[in-house]
Amino acid sequence: MSGLFEAQAPRPLADRLRPQKIAEIVGQDHLIGANGPIARMLAAGQVSSMILWGPPGCGKTTLAKLLADGVDLHFELLSAVFSGVADLRKVFEAARERRRMGQGTLLFIDEIHRFNRAQQDGFLPYVEDGTIILVGATTENPSFELNGALLSRAQVFVLNRLDVAAMELLLARAEELMGYRLPLDDTARHALLDMADGDGRYLLNLAEELFRLPPDVMLDSAGLSKAVQRRAPLYDKAQEGHYNLISALHKSLRGSDTDAALYWFARMLDGGEDPLYIARRLVRFAAEDVGLADPQALTQALAAWDTYKRLGSPEGELAIAQCVIYLGTAPKSNAAYKAYNAVRKAAKTYGSLMPPKHILNAPTKLMSQLGYSAGYEYDHDAEDGFSGQNYFPDGMRRQRFYQPVERGFERELVKRQDYWEKLRAKRHQTKPKSGGDDEDQGSDT
Repeated sequence: MSGLFEAQAPRPLADRLRPQKIAEIVGQDHLIGANGPIARMLAAGQVSSMILWGPPGCGKTTLAKLLADGVDLHFELLSAVFSGVADLRKVFEAARERRRMGQGTLLFIDEIHRFNRAQQDGFLPYVEDGTIILVGATTENPSFELNGALLSRAQVFVLNRLDVAAMELLLARAEELMGYRLPLDDTARHALLDMADGDGRYLLNLAEELFRLPPDVMLDSAGLSKAVQRRAPLYDKAQEGHYNLISALHKSLRGSDTDAALYWFARMLDGGEDPLYIARRLVRFAAEDVGLADPQALTQALAAWDTYKRLGSPEGELAIAQCVIYLGTAPKSNAAYKAYNAVRKAAKTYGSLMPPKHILNAPTKLMSQLGYSAGYEYDHDAEDGFSGQNYFPDGMRRQRFYQPVERGFERELVKRQDYWEKLRAKRHQTKPKSGGDDEDQGSDT
């Protein structure tokens, strides 16, 4: 009797349109198309454990259910949000009993990344001995959230967010089921797809709201915004979305694509990112990727950070946007960054070499007797304010760590560096060797 009443209960539109065959799933042809890996599993009649990684509403649960149906496995669904060890034990015991009766079990764990490491380890023996075929669904990067041992026993398949064509197909199916078109003009229809943000389930939920409107209503974009609520953007400040968007912002700036950088900046703000985090990253970018090609870049970045701290949101965000524009349009150089890394490597390689004695202070009589400071030439007293002495440790060849580029202000630094090198070569030609400055140490490499 309860089954009869359940069948008569109202069901959401998304549930009524849930695919009944693998071929009806939209937007995942790379997995379920003729040459897709999941299609090949079904053709062979054998499914292995897997992790389905993708955004909400892309069909992970439906795919798992149809996989079980396709190879005649009992389908068991658990949510890691609402389940614990006791629930898992019941599932494993029931799966063992089914196995003795000749039927396998496909255990689908939604939000599997919510299980802790110990709980994830608990799956391993049951996966290894074939008691269950594990299909886990996650919206988070498995590399960060799942145990290496679990990942080594399951294939990871990436599901795509639904593109416009896939979402249009879902709307067409909904309209066919309801018997009439959504009351939207062309611009509003495109806006509806944008609102869904690649989430098929959310798209159908929005459509269901619109189907409740009187049939003689026709909405434009403004009317659509009043009729339905725009969803919050997909962005987790502590997980992969956070790292993906800051990477996109950084690389857009490095590629001098100012407009793309502004877009990713706005996306991060829209997702609720802390503007101070973005400001700190822009300071890092100014030093690492602009450097001395434009010495004002670091000043601009620090000023934007300080301005936001003084003004807060939303006024202070404009200063950060201005900084994004400045950094995007600035000439780029990572010469200082490369020099810093190279010189740190050299410091480790050469260990504890002492400075040459002529550049050591001699505050005591004993140190003077040992030759500290002997032969030092005060550069301000030398011709051109440059003595040309060696300042590298004895036993270490001179190296050129800083290699400025021919861009922006660093073009001027190339000239300055060349000037000092010519003076150094001239001094070495006109004075005898002294103070530990031999030919090896004075030559460039």
